[in-house]
Amino acid sequence: MNTSVLADQPAKVISPKIVPSKLAHFVIRARHFPAMLAWYRTVFHAKTSFENPVIAFLTYDEEHHRFAFLNTAHLPAADKMYAGVDHVAFTYANLSDLLLTYERLKDQDIRPFWCINHGPTTSMYYRDPEGNELELQVDNYDTVEEACGYFQTDAFAANPIGVDFNPDELLRKLRAGVPVNKLLRQGSAPVEPGKAYVFTTMPPPPGAA
Repeated sequence: MNTSVLADQPAKVISPKIVPSKLAHFVIRARHFPAMLAWYRTVFHAKTSFENPVIAFLTYDEEHHRFAFLNTAHLPAADKMYAGVDHVAFTYANLSDLLLTYERLKDQDIRPFWCINHGPTTSMYYRDPEGNELELQVDNYDTVEEACGYFQTDAFAANPIGVDFNPDELLRKLRAGVPVNKLLRQGSAPVEPGKAYVFTTMPPPPGAA
């Protein structure tokens, strides 16, 4: 598990050089959902990590997903959520790096609009000045195999989006010495009732549960 801890560091010792360790994935809003899945499977020899009528996750390597697709076939063409790239994700080396980056950006008045533990990752979503969405994340599992395994669980099938968290509370607990493996669990730093971000107002495709 990610073991870097900030408990012994002064509160404002922040490195300006923390950068992502890898480009993780991108998410596409797909009008032609089945055709898009088939195309990416063919082009990238991609296998399916998870699929339902609303969302699908594909990968071409050991990662749990490199592409995700949101089914928007039922939306009117003029809807801004109809098609296109939804967001791009960047992975950080550990939870400390992610939270130090959060704090550095917050000090410059750059704040995430959504903080959520997806299960496989702990993630913060930002919008750039033109509205493009970026996900900064850290893996919640020691191994890729464990993360991929989570996609096959009943818990993920029941909630493939995740549970919101309070980043300031997560940082406070990390500095207080709470073990990182506990902080990477869903519900470790809950948001106040009624404060959870509304992920989407899109209605589900016809026939979706």
